[in-house]
Amino acid sequence: MLSIISPVYRAENILAELVARIKSAIPEEEFEIILVDDYSPDNSWSEIERLATIHPEIRGIKLSRNFGQHYAITAGLDATKGDWVVVMDCDLQDRPEEIPNLLRKAQQGYDVVLARRVNRQDSFFKKLSSKVFYRTLAWLTGSEQDERIANFGIYHRKVIREISGMRESIRYFPTMVKWVGFRQTTLDVVHAEREVGSSNYNLRRLFNLALDIMLAYSDKPIRLTVKLGLMIALTGFLFALYTLYKYLHGDIVVAGYASLIISLWVLTGFLLVTLGMVGLYIGKTFEGVKNRPIYIVEKRIG
Repeated sequence: MLSIISPVYRAENILAELVARIKSAIPEEEFEIILVDDYSPDNSWSEIERLATIHPEIRGIKLSRNFGQHYAITAGLDATKGDWVVVMDCDLQDRPEEIPNLLRKAQQGYDVVLARRVNRQDSFFKKLSSKVFYRTLAWLTGSEQDERIANFGIYHRKVIREISGMRESIRYFPTMVKWVGFRQTTLDVVHAEREVGSSNYNLRRLFNLALDIMLAYSDKPIRLTVKLGLMIALTGFLFALYTLYKYLHGDIVVAGYASLIISLWVLTGFLLVTLGMVGLYIGKTFEGVKNRPIYIVEKRIG
């Protein structure tokens, strides 16, 4: 059985086409379509309800508030029944026609087949911000990242079972897929233009997402802070020896005002950055130990 998960947000006008193209692409397979409404402000849930009465393959989940794309994906993963699971966006830039190709590739002995967008049909700003985001993420986590790969792909049941078992409060599906391992490969796919609306990821949301991922999957900022602190301490120690040497030789009559002010500002700034970085990690730890549910379901259908 094949399970197809799509998080839904501001998609009421394209859901019918999404479902029709999925059914057309995989007519011979037994499948289910799980549409997770991430508390969309439009009539997406009403459209899911309407489609579910027409197509018995559709299962709908509505979250109680806007938790975010990767939390909506988690809700879909928890509800799957299939031996193979496809995760795709609902905006039709991930083409349903590529699903049979992903499945054939997976049946060659792979547990994960990630769709690699060979020619992204996005704006210049979206591609640039995505490249910066993934390069920074790769540097922070020490793992290879490809900005052409997102959520779209096919995953074996055992992979999904392990990802669903990861109940940490910060969710980022591609990184979790990389962490669990198993036999993974990529498949080049055609990336379609967005037919309706625009991406919900602006610069602020990308920055917040990058910050969350950094705090959840990397301790590199803390390590860099320690290294920088040691460098500043060593520089200060050498400067103190130099100052003492000049004092003993009578070269210093009045202490330097400039050096004092510069040292004060540099050290104070460094201390504030260090405290802020540690505070962010403590805050995320505090958020995690609350053990709140990752998402809350308001309604189900199908």
